[in-house]
Amino acid sequence: MSEAIRLVQRSTDEMNVCNHFTLETAQQVRTFHKSFPEYAPTPLVRLKALADHFGISEIHVKDESKRFGLNAFKVLGGSHAIGRAIAEKLGMDFSELSCEKLTSAKIREKLGEVTFITATDGNHGRGVAWTAQRLGQKSVVYMPKGTVAERLENIRKLGATAYITDMNYDDTVRFCNSLADKHGWTLVQDTSWDGYEQIPLWIMQGYTTIGAEILEQLGNERPTHIFLQAGVGAMAGAIAGFFADAYPEHPPIITVVEPDKADCFYRTAEANDGNLHAVGGDLNTIMAGLACGEPCPLGWEMLRRTAENYVSMPDHVAAKGMRVLGNPLPGDERIISGESGASTLGLVVEALADSKLRQKLKLDESSSILCISTEGDTDRENYRRIVWDGAY
Repeated sequence: MSEAIRLVQRSTDEMNVCNHFTLETAQQVRTFHKSFPEYAPTPLVRLKALADHFGISEIHVKDESKRFGLNAFKVLGGSHAIGRAIAEKLGMDFSELSCEKLTSAKIREKLGEVTFITATDGNHGRGVAWTAQRLGQKSVVYMPKGTVAERLENIRKLGATAYITDMNYDDTVRFCNSLADKHGWTLVQDTSWDGYEQIPLWIMQGYTTIGAEILEQLGNERPTHIFLQAGVGAMAGAIAGFFADAYPEHPPIITVVEPDKADCFYRTAEANDGNLHAVGGDLNTIMAGLACGEPCPLGWEMLRRTAENYVSMPDHVAAKGMRVLGNPLPGDERIISGESGASTLGLVVEALADSKLRQKLKLDESSSILCISTEGDTDRENYRRIVWDGAY
């Protein structure tokens, strides 16, 4: 197996539970997203030359750098949760709300001014700030230590009050929760804990728009393998649940990918003791969007029922994914993918080149692989440093 890539495999025979991430749910969520003038489906890129090179059937990559002009997928979760929260405050049916209605003078007068607060590694906070600005509301965003200035400025440009803390991501989440309680603000966080489940669920459901688009774009094709990156696990859990519902007779093999410095889902799967296992410390990885040490319980509840493989991997694997996507084989389309976005494709390339890992992941000539490039070059300086100089 490729050096320093660790794999844990689990059984997935417990799916007879309520699934909050069905196609029906996704269609309702997507209708809301479609009400924003900025909405358009992001591309599903077919890397046929890469698939042929490794002797498999297909490799598809969903390019979320084109999402709402924000270079990342996270706005889907934040916007849906904020829309749901506003509907609840107004006592309205969410299906009645659209971007046009939410920005109308009548609704804004009835709602008043609301402040939404969140902790973020970058992309989620940017999505919350964009949505708040788009709807004429306020946002407050805190970021963990080590956050680069570009990510902070991108959020401030959207009208948010934003700061970098001297804490890691998980402690920054707790800090934001305390501020929300103190000031009566609405916390829009993509991880859950006892007593805080509704908004994280709405965020996760927001990501099903990605699944609905993919299903439409694939047509009659069915992915045999889906590789999903996990930070807190909200996106991974939602997409895994969606495709388990979409293909109940032949569900795809789900592989969860994490940086080895923040591999809380890998550790939870490895322990297999019914408890969630956290990673402490600075969580020092180039995959900033995945630098989360505590699993989202809602994410784990879905992943433990749907995901067969959990991978902990070093930064160089993600860096390789960035270079492969940015420098494709002749005939394949170029994708600009950031450190977190390229992590899954990086693992796919490593696995296809390693006979032992390839066999463990059940990859063969009939395999049709799906990855989601969750972000573009959201930290452009770091992107160039990795891709141009091989430095990270």
